[in-house]
Amino acid sequence: MEAGEAAGAVLFLLAAAVSLLAAVSTGALDFTYLVTVVGEGSSTSPGSGGGAWWREAWVGARSRAVAPALQVGVWACMVMSVMLVVEATYNSPSASPQARRLRPERWFKWEPLGGGAGAGDEEKGEAAAAAYPMVMVQIPMYNELEVYKLSIGAVCGLKWPKERLIIQVLDDSTDAFIKNLVELECEDWASKGLNIKYATRSGRKGFKAGALKKGMEWDYAKQCEYVAIFDADFQPEPDFLLRTVPFLMHNQNVALVQARWVFVNDRVSLLTRIQKTFLDYHFKAEQEAGSATFAFFSFNGTAGVWRTEAINDAGGWKDRTTVEDMDLAVRATLKGWKFIYLGDLRVKSELPSTYKAYCRQQFRWSCGGANLFRKMIWDVLVAKKVSSLKKIYILYSFFLVRRVVAPAVAFILYNVIIPVSVMIPELFLPIWGVAYIPTALLIVTAIRNPENLHTVPLWILFESVMSMHRLRAAVAGLLQLQEFNQWIVTKKVGNNAFDENSETPLLQKSRKRLINRVNLPEIGLSVFLIFCASYNLVFHGKNSFYINLYLQGLAFFLLGLNCVGTLPDHCCF
Repeated sequence: MEAGEAAGAVLFLLAAAVSLLAAVSTGALDFTYLVTVVGEGSSTSPGSGGGAWWREAWVGARSRAVAPALQVGVWACMVMSVMLVVEATYNSPSASPQARRLRPERWFKWEPLGGGAGAGDEEKGEAAAAAYPMVMVQIPMYNELEVYKLSIGAVCGLKWPKERLIIQVLDDSTDAFIKNLVELECEDWASKGLNIKYATRSGRKGFKAGALKKGMEWDYAKQCEYVAIFDADFQPEPDFLLRTVPFLMHNQNVALVQARWVFVNDRVSLLTRIQKTFLDYHFKAEQEAGSATFAFFSFNGTAGVWRTEAINDAGGWKDRTTVEDMDLAVRATLKGWKFIYLGDLRVKSELPSTYKAYCRQQFRWSCGGANLFRKMIWDVLVAKKVSSLKKIYILYSFFLVRRVVAPAVAFILYNVIIPVSVMIPELFLPIWGVAYIPTALLIVTAIRNPENLHTVPLWILFESVMSMHRLRAAVAGLLQLQEFNQWIVTKKVGNNAFDENSETPLLQKSRKRLINRVNLPEIGLSVFLIFCASYNLVFHGKNSFYINLYLQGLAFFLLGLNCVGTLPDHCCF
C-alpha cells in the first residue's frame, strides 16, 4: 500500500466520522420512527355520510400499502444521502489552500526541457532537438465548421521542435464542404513547415474512439512516445507540452498528465455560468482528490498527454461505451499506471450554449459511466496490480456513488418522494435527511466556488432538473437499453459568436415552432410539482414544502420551454 492510498483511506474514514459526529451532536440522528404507525391518517377520514366509503378505502390503502412502500424508498434515499455527504466531506480537503500548495512537482519528478520557453528555436540545432521525445498531437473532429481553425492553429503554435512533433487531424466529417476546408487548413500549415497529417476514414465506426484507434495505427504514430489529445474546440497555450511531457519523461510509472479546462463562454448566459459551477466541482474536488490520494481519476477525453506504451498496455482505445476516455483510464490504472492532474495548467474550451446540447452531453457522459461500471466490475475485482483500497475507491466512490447514487437520490428523493409526501401524512421524512444533508452539500459546493456564490441557488434548481436526465441515462447504461450507446456530437459555435468585451451574447434566439421549443418531460414534471405544491399550500400537513416545490416546478417549466441559454438549430434529443 502506497502513502497516497493510505492517506486516501484515512481521509475517507475521517469524513465518515465527522459526518456521524455532526449528526449526533446536532440531534439529527433519530431513528425512532423507522416504521410509521399504520392508520395514523385514519382519524382524518369522515366517519359518516354517503360516499365516504371511497375516502375510507383510500386512507386504508394509503396507510397499509402506499406509505410502507414509499417508506422503504425514503430510507433507501437516506442511506444514499449519507453516502453522498461522506463522499463530499472526503473530497473537501482538496479544496483547501493548504492542499493546493501540494503541487505535483513535490510528489513527482519534473525538470524543464532545454532551458524552457525557447527550447524549440531552430538555433538550438539538431543536438538540442534530439533531447526532446517524439510527440504526436491528435485532434479528432466531426463537422466542426465553427472551431476547426481554432484548435489547429493553437496546436500548430505549441513550442516544440518541429522535427519532433507530429500533428494529426482526425476528420470524421460527413459534410464534404467542411472536410475540404479542414484539409486546406492542414495544407496551409504544412506549407509553413509543420509536420501535420490529415487523416480520414471510410466510416464512423466507434465514433471518437474509432478515430483515435485508427490514428494510432499509422506508421508515424508508432514512432511517438507520447500522444496529446485536444477536441476541436480546445486551444492549448504554447507551453502546454513543455509543462506536461517532463512528468512523463521522468516518471516511468505515469501514464497520463491531465490539464484543467477553462471556458471562453462561461459568462455568456446563465446556462454556461451554471455549467461552470458544476465543472468546477469536478475539477477542484473529484480530480484533485483522486490525483492526490490514489493517483487515479477519469481522463477527460481532451487536454491531456498519454504515454503510448500505457495506451497499448491497457488494450488501446475501445468503442464499447460512449465514454472511451474513462474506459481507457480505468483499464490503464488496473495495469498499475498512475495519473497526474495539473490544476494550474488550463486549456481554453467551449461550453454547450443550448439546453438541448447540454442535455445530450450529460446523457452521453452519465449513460457511458454507468454502462462502464457494469462492464468493469469483475475486471476491477480480479485486477492484480492495484491494491484493495484502490479497488474499493474505484468501485464505490468513482463508480457507485458518483455515477449511480448521485443522480438516483437527487431525482427520486427531491422530485418524487418529497412531493408525494404532502399527500401521504403517514410517510415519515427525517429532518436530517431532507434538510441537514442538503444544507451540508450546499455549503461544501459553495466554499469551492466563492466567485459563483450568487448563482448557487439557481444551480441547485438546475441540477434538480438535470437529475431527471442523468438518472434516465444511468438506468439506460446499467440495463443497456436501446439508447445506451447513442452518440450525438455537441455543437460548437466558436469564439466569433461571442463578444469578449461585453456580457451580452451575440447568439440570438431564433424563431422555432412551439413543438421544437417544448421539452415535454420537463413540462410534465413541472405540472406534477406545481400540483403537489398547491395541495400542500391548501391542505397543510405535517410538513410545508410548497415553497421549494413551487421553485422546482418553475425551474422544470422554464427549462421545458428552453428559456435558458440559446435556442438550438436542431432539436433532436
